[in-house]
Amino acid sequence: MAPWFCHLLYLLIGSLCGTFSNSPGESRSPWVAAPVAPGEVVETADGVCAFPGQRLSWWQAQESCEQRFGHLALGPPDGILAPRLPNPIWVGQREAPLRRPPQRRSRNTAALLFGERSAERAARLRTPLPELGALTACAHVQWDAASPDPAALFSLAVPAQANALQLRAFAEPGGTVRAALVVRGHHAPFLAAFRADGRWHHVCATWEQRGGRWALFADGRRRAGARGLGAGHPVPPGGILVLGQDQDSLGGGFSARDAFSGNLTDFHLWARALSPAQLHRARACAPPPGGLLFRWDLGALDVTPSLLPPVRVRLLCPVPSEECPTWDPGHRTEGSSLCLQPRPFLCCYRTETYRQLQDAQSWPGQDVISRVNALANAIVLLPDLLSEVGGDLSLAEASSFLSILEGVLAEEAAPLGPAALLAVVHFLKRVTALGAGEPDPWIGPWEQLGRGVMSVASLVLEEQLAGAWLSVSEVVGGPMALVVSVQRLAPLLSTVLTSERPQVHIQHRHAGLEVRSLRLREASSEDFMFTMPGGRPRGPGHIHIPAGEVRRLLEQGLSGVTVVHSWFSSGVFQHPLGAPGLEPQTPDSSEEASRMQRFLSTQVGSAIISSEVWDEAGEVNTAVTFHLQHQAQTFPQKLVEPLCAFWSFSISPDSGGSWATAGCSVAALYQGSTACFCNHSTNFAILLQVYDVQRGPEEESLLRTLSFVGCGVSFCALATTFLLFLAVRVPKSERATVHKNLTFSLASAEGFLMASECAKANKVACVAITAAMHLLFLVAFSWMLVEGLLLWSKVVAVSMRPGPRMPLYYATGWGVPVAIVAITLAISPHDYVAPGHCWLNVHTDTIWAFVGPVLFVLTANTCILVRVVMVTVSSAHRRARMLSPQPCLQQQIRIQIWATVKPVLVLLPVLGLTWLVGMLVHLGPAWAYAAVGLNSFQGPYIFLVYAAYNEEVRSALQRMTEKKAAGAFMAQEARPRPSHPWEVAQDNPLALAPPRKHLALRGTHAPRMPTTFSSIAEPETPAVELTAFKASGRAPPSGASPRPLGHPPAPLHQNGGGLRSHHT
Repeated sequence: MAPWFCHLLYLLIGSLCGTFSNSPGESRSPWVAAPVAPGEVVETADGVCAFPGQRLSWWQAQESCEQRFGHLALGPPDGILAPRLPNPIWVGQREAPLRRPPQRRSRNTAALLFGERSAERAARLRTPLPELGALTACAHVQWDAASPDPAALFSLAVPAQANALQLRAFAEPGGTVRAALVVRGHHAPFLAAFRADGRWHHVCATWEQRGGRWALFADGRRRAGARGLGAGHPVPPGGILVLGQDQDSLGGGFSARDAFSGNLTDFHLWARALSPAQLHRARACAPPPGGLLFRWDLGALDVTPSLLPPVRVRLLCPVPSEECPTWDPGHRTEGSSLCLQPRPFLCCYRTETYRQLQDAQSWPGQDVISRVNALANAIVLLPDLLSEVGGDLSLAEASSFLSILEGVLAEEAAPLGPAALLAVVHFLKRVTALGAGEPDPWIGPWEQLGRGVMSVASLVLEEQLAGAWLSVSEVVGGPMALVVSVQRLAPLLSTVLTSERPQVHIQHRHAGLEVRSLRLREASSEDFMFTMPGGRPRGPGHIHIPAGEVRRLLEQGLSGVTVVHSWFSSGVFQHPLGAPGLEPQTPDSSEEASRMQRFLSTQVGSAIISSEVWDEAGEVNTAVTFHLQHQAQTFPQKLVEPLCAFWSFSISPDSGGSWATAGCSVAALYQGSTACFCNHSTNFAILLQVYDVQRGPEEESLLRTLSFVGCGVSFCALATTFLLFLAVRVPKSERATVHKNLTFSLASAEGFLMASECAKANKVACVAITAAMHLLFLVAFSWMLVEGLLLWSKVVAVSMRPGPRMPLYYATGWGVPVAIVAITLAISPHDYVAPGHCWLNVHTDTIWAFVGPVLFVLTANTCILVRVVMVTVSSAHRRARMLSPQPCLQQQIRIQIWATVKPVLVLLPVLGLTWLVGMLVHLGPAWAYAAVGLNSFQGPYIFLVYAAYNEEVRSALQRMTEKKAAGAFMAQEARPRPSHPWEVAQDNPLALAPPRKHLALRGTHAPRMPTTFSSIAEPETPAVELTAFKASGRAPPSGASPRPLGHPPAPLHQNGGGLRSHHT
């Protein structure tokens, strides 16, 4: 290759990768990509990412991206972008806990500045302590990193022992503070607790005399803990507590060597060991009151003059999770960092969303944007949503701009265009984010701001804007973005609540908000309820927190909470779920029409209602019950099924969330409304699942009637079969026992099925009947499986050896179903019964506790039946060849057909294979009628085949008849008899006739079609004898010769009161 070409290629690559360095002292390789510039947009494999160039806390970064209709990068950037990023960056979280910033507040309190080590600085609790079998001590501490020697943070001395209990710590040369607990002179090891970085850290120590359990917590995390420290002995009464010094004697004996160096405040002492959740509350400036011996109060301490006067410090109460996820491009590793620490970040978009944001400037609605900005003399609504916002928005500016925007929207006659709608949503996001990133957001005109936000939100939820919302749904995620924005602002309104004014209520046409202060002790006796406009307290349109939940919060140590309720009612919510309100396309053929009988869509069918509970430490989760109306009448000729749902931030976090149903269930169904229970608090709604069906009300009524009549007929036939088995005393055998269990369980199940309609009104009775039907139908199918296994053992895998199989059959037939029902009830007690029906809930995994075993049984029995048919066909073919070496083709076909059809007809009902048709009901009405007919005929068919035509049953009946006839004969014999035998002959000419032998048909030279369901194959091959029946006729006695071909049939004779042929 020519040298000039190589040089040209080298320059070309250099121009693409960056400027080459000619400086000999520059260490950076010329092939390293330039760092990403602020405002730069880079296309990645997953979409488009923009680098704002700002350094914000995690929550501020998240809010900044959401204001731009994007999201934090949800994972490590791809290989092209990663080398150009600074180290490290914030990344998003797919789970819900960090999706919304927690409530935080600052606290001004007095602190003791101990400064350098000195024996003259100490604070002593005036009141002696009682006997302590357990304790917890917590404090906020700033440790002096320049003091490497161990020091006592606090000490407790009793008259008999100076070192009854103390917490000691020291700062090691690496910047880590190690702490240890000392109890009754027993010293735990020094373990790392927190960094000696000059910041405030929350430190707690717990101890219990039982087992000597102790634990050390720092900044909300358990750092150490063990057992055996001072076990079995409480701290004696009369103890003296001193802060900042080690007591060598009771209340004194201080030395500078063991003195604390640093700052201390917010010390609390409890006479019990707090749980981790309670320690979290103590860390969040809300110490639990139960067992509290000392609350931080300088008035209860004797403070040495050298510590006076105390200094007022401002503590920022920590957040529930101080560490947020990060990505380090240098090491290509995921990590975490303090959420309040400013870091760079990426805002990412789906490619289609970014393209729409770029095109938004050309969308209709720019005139409204211009008018609002002109009236405000500022950029309130951004024409270009991808541009940077100039300057921060203050509270006063936000209130003023909201008033201007409200006036313009109220006067606007034409519907807003998509561009204006996006700009309004963007502005509302900026306003509601004002309290998220402020370290102290508790001063400001929050009520005025809240009223303005609710007014604007109501105006953009007008029905005429449904088309605009549908146009921007790809970008903003639908009108739920407004609901989320209001929720972020609502907790800030609690700052305006006082004892004279315990609630704030804001209501507009399409939206409303209520923030109320609730004293739990006063509200624990009854449910706390919120009712929407037009709703009823005990009817549709309300949400309430059960009294049991209020009492649970009381037991957790809470005394007062702030309850936030909001509602949103508009038709625009019914469109953005993938346009589910659109009617399906008309099918072109009847085959396609049958396939259309399936799920069509899901859409919001009610108002949006929310419930949240906040305390000083953050949001508190509670269970709620709500009752909402829905518009099922908007779907004529459709099957509409309501679902209880909530808005989840964990699903589709890149689009702001999605609807989910976990933890929510239907409590009651009414005409046009639904009551729901959810085990958590958030935004709720009734979703409507729409199905296309071709059956009308008359057809549904007909199917219900046919099902009830069919169940009744089947029940009577099965009950008769079971009673017949018991009455005639069929000889005991495996076959008879299996039949009895099958008929009993199936008859009982269908009896409960007929009674289930009467139990719907009583919840307890409905659950009991559902459990009984679940058990009995599973038992019936289990015995159907046993029927198949018994048939397999007698026909396919021929086993003549008797064995202990009945215990295994009983375990399969009764034990397995009982275990399945018990486990199902234990796992899903609340989702067990379907709403409105006494049967399993088909919308949860509970239904698989029935469908799964049934599918297994039907599959196994289908395989068994196929194998049995193969064996019987083969046997019939061999027998035909033996009886007629050269049978005609017509005879062969007839024999093969009968050998195939007969076992199928006989075994289908008892193996339960008629239930396979039930899986095809959704395909059309014809399959529904077929399923009802076949399952209704199962009982009568079992009666006919396994009782009326069962040779064992008939033989048992014959024996009963003969026994009765014999008894009558014996009674007759007791009377005087004639003296000459010829006198007997005159009365009965057949009496002196010679006896005839019963002959079998084994001597025939041509096959004969059987006329009864006595066996699948002839008894010459015992391996293929049907287990459900016994072969007809009796075996010929030893030495009996077969009846020759053409021999006339034997005459009939009187036998036990009935006529019977000698030849069957």
